[in-house]
Amino acid sequence: MTPGELDQCLELALRLADAAESFGKGREVPDFRPRGAREVRQAGHAFIEMKRRIERAFEQRTAMLSGVSHDLRTILTRFKLSLALMRATEETRDLQKDVEEMQRMLEAYLAFARGDAGESAANIDIEEFLEDLRLDAERAGFDAKVSFSGNPLVTVRPDAFKRCLANLIGNAQSHANRISIEAVRDRRFLTIHVDDDGPGIPPRSREDVFRPFFRLDAARNQDEGGTGLGLAIALDIARSHGGDITLGDSKAGGLRATVRLPV
Repeated sequence: MTPGELDQCLELALRLADAAESFGKGREVPDFRPRGAREVRQAGHAFIEMKRRIERAFEQRTAMLSGVSHDLRTILTRFKLSLALMRATEETRDLQKDVEEMQRMLEAYLAFARGDAGESAANIDIEEFLEDLRLDAERAGFDAKVSFSGNPLVTVRPDAFKRCLANLIGNAQSHANRISIEAVRDRRFLTIHVDDDGPGIPPRSREDVFRPFFRLDAARNQDEGGTGLGLAIALDIARSHGGDITLGDSKAGGLRATVRLPV
């Protein structure tokens, strides 16, 4: 192999690596075509076939969940109509609360199973994005602060990433009075810290709380009264962007949740 052919193979291998990395972060890979040496073409075709299978599996899962969601919502709607036609009593009010809780649980289960399938990645201004979340927290009656440094333009799935951060902020709101969001964007990563002044989570339980349906017996029981899926959904979304979430001690005395995504 001549030096020129070797350089071409290295370039094509790098393009394949970039395409695989972009797909792993949920971004489109529209212009990738296998070419070059036979081995590189084989690897490229294998990547394209893997990508098609994953996308087909997502489409099938989304279609199945849509059908299940429609059927269950239809039954819940019947329950609501039947209760609305009944005379209001203490028993019917209790039943109404049960139906509403079933509705919330259904939405949470579907959000967890569906993930962010079907949403395309887009460039957003993360500073404005975080400011909207701060305003939402303030409207809910919480003291919230936001600080940001770096280039504000990042590529994420906007709705899914908002759900990820909103779940972390909602978890803080359930156990704290003050919340601060600190974000830094450098050349490689977007790092977001969500700090609160609540009771925190013991170090031994900080991995367990990301397990679906796990609940703490201590003072801080995330997603209390709900499904126990809030942090699991947040972690799933972060990892679908190629990132991760870690928990630690907050400088405010409570919990610090850190989201770190490659940019």
